[in-house]
Amino acid sequence: MALKCGIVGLPNVGKSTLFNCLSNARAQSANFPFCTIEPNVGVITVPDERLNELARLCNPKRVVPTTVEIVDIAGLVKGASKGEGLGNKFLANIRETDAILHVLRCFDDDNITHVDGSVNPVRDKEVIDTELQLRDLETIESRLPRTAKAAAAGDREAKVQAAVMERIREALVQGRNARTVALENKDEEKVCKELFLLTSKPVMYVCNVDDASAATGNKYVDAVREAIKEEDAELLVVAAQTEADIAELETYEERRMFLEEAGLEESGANRLIKAAYSLLNLQTFLTAGPDECRAWTFRRGSKAPQCAGIIHSDFERGFIRAEIIKYEDYIALGSEAAVKEAGKMHVEGKDYVMQDGDIVFFRFNV
Repeated sequence: MALKCGIVGLPNVGKSTLFNCLSNARAQSANFPFCTIEPNVGVITVPDERLNELARLCNPKRVVPTTVEIVDIAGLVKGASKGEGLGNKFLANIRETDAILHVLRCFDDDNITHVDGSVNPVRDKEVIDTELQLRDLETIESRLPRTAKAAAAGDREAKVQAAVMERIREALVQGRNARTVALENKDEEKVCKELFLLTSKPVMYVCNVDDASAATGNKYVDAVREAIKEEDAELLVVAAQTEADIAELETYEERRMFLEEAGLEESGANRLIKAAYSLLNLQTFLTAGPDECRAWTFRRGSKAPQCAGIIHSDFERGFIRAEIIKYEDYIALGSEAAVKEAGKMHVEGKDYVMQDGDIVFFRFNV
């Protein structure tokens, strides 16, 4: 399931530094704009303590975590929607992602140049929002006349499309993102999805702070939190340079000691990866045995046959049933055999909606 989160932001806000500590793929990081010209793609392992615990109990030959792709996209400048800087390329790269990680500079440092000369993350957010909104407005206004004409002629589907586009257009003209427009039913959700608007993508604002603010945030973070309170968006505080320092440490023990000294329970990189996974509306089911313990990615709300098909298409085609063990029961009892003996394994059919953390064995016949 190749799903991508795009790291975006103005030049020199810490995008590439953040990407570097998330991924084994190393983006160039330098104190000048546009040091990232082509989007860098990293396949990021999603941290999952449950998989580690299962591996401890099963002692498998191999352990396979799930992953998500992170794309580091070149910095945008004011006027991108009109082709300024790397604007057209930047916007095209965003369109190819499933969610946006919007990095905002929330630290003071005279040695790192800001493209606008001063630190103001709310202004920076608005610069990028405006460019994305202008491109979306262009998309809406190119399609709306034709759709409105079909709606006036009595086309029921076109009436729904036109109504949704009108509401989105009004929001964009007012400087609001498409994701702020309330959609009343699945038909309207389908219309919005098919428009492929940049500002309708799920977004997380990543506030890049100095080391001292990593645990508590600062005045810049507070300003961003206030600015996004009416958006359907998430916020995460990360000290990208601290994360880069952690990434350089070779052992788990060294990393734990570093985090404890910084007053952090978990690295910002881990929190960001988990949050990005959730932002994409993804969950995990698990398979466990002596050969392999593995995490599998599925869309929240998927049913058992669909999840079986993630392992192999034959599993979905010949689906019979799913044998489910809850993670907590497996850990408490220590083995699959003990779970069965305690009557804690349950059998589910085609209508079962998979839950995050389910340990499953699929029965099928082709």
